[in-house]
Amino acid sequence: MIDLSTEYLGLKLANPLVPSASPLSKDLDAAIRLEDAGASAIVMYSLFEEKIAAEWMQMDRFIFTQSVGFGEAESFHPTPKSVKTYQEHYLENLQKLKSCLQIPVIASLNGCSLGGWLEYGHALQQAGADALELNVYYVAADANDDALAVENRYIDILTALRKQVTLPLTVKLSPQFSSPLNFVQRLQQAGANGVALFNRFYQPDIDLDSLQIIPKLELSTPAESLLRIRWTALMHGRVDLSLAVTGGFHRTEDALKALLAGADVVHLCSVLLEHGPQRLTEMLQELAQWLEEHEYRSVQQLKGSVSHQHAINPGEYERANYVNILDSYTPAPGVLW
Repeated sequence: MIDLSTEYLGLKLANPLVPSASPLSKDLDAAIRLEDAGASAIVMYSLFEEKIAAEWMQMDRFIFTQSVGFGEAESFHPTPKSVKTYQEHYLENLQKLKSCLQIPVIASLNGCSLGGWLEYGHALQQAGADALELNVYYVAADANDDALAVENRYIDILTALRKQVTLPLTVKLSPQFSSPLNFVQRLQQAGANGVALFNRFYQPDIDLDSLQIIPKLELSTPAESLLRIRWTALMHGRVDLSLAVTGGFHRTEDALKALLAGADVVHLCSVLLEHGPQRLTEMLQELAQWLEEHEYRSVQQLKGSVSHQHAINPGEYERANYVNILDSYTPAPGVLW
């Protein structure tokens, strides 16, 4: 019997396939279907501080300032008891998932102020989350922000939260840091229990008719997985924290490559949105079949065996790959001559 179990953020998981933050975790029935399909844990959709702040501004406008021009209503500010805030909905959904699922539930937080990170991180711990993913989605658009300032933003958030909560903390990273390995070592020293490689920065588009900047959502493609696999291989064995990969993992072979590189878990999102929970079951079956055919007894035995430290030619993870791949390209007949 093939042992698919793994450990992530100190949590013992039945297998390395974990649905990542997505709309699927907003629906209890969908989350139960994911668990039934074999999900070993689930990451909730993100709680956004901006949405909480916007909701409070709206409440202030329609409830607390409704007396403007009506002096007799100055002391009468009723709040409908049936109205639940965005934050209350999130915490309620977290508690429902915890009560109905047997697998760990990892909350996801996206803050924009240090106070928000601390307040909502504590609330998520109180609501029963098994771990907390810090989705520090920050675009360094200020020319005065140098690379160290951007890194310190993450470090400051993590350091403050580590003092506030006892949950395992994992940081979802952008692929745009100049020295990811050094930065992850700094995160480890600041108290991180894991990192997720990498966040997908959704790019805005320009409407050529209205000249408006418009949001554009595109699901990931398998080609994106290679960047995650490469940096996982470079980090495995050099840092003492959990490694997750996220973004572009649609095929079992790509998940296997991530595990060979040293990942503890593989996050799935776009593939589940496209094909449903049944694809997770298929991937688990294909994973077990591959391990058996290649005479591996467990995921643990497989993990990290083709990382930078254990690869036959580790230079291929570095500059040698750039040189060799350029030399290997041959144009199609008739394209250039």
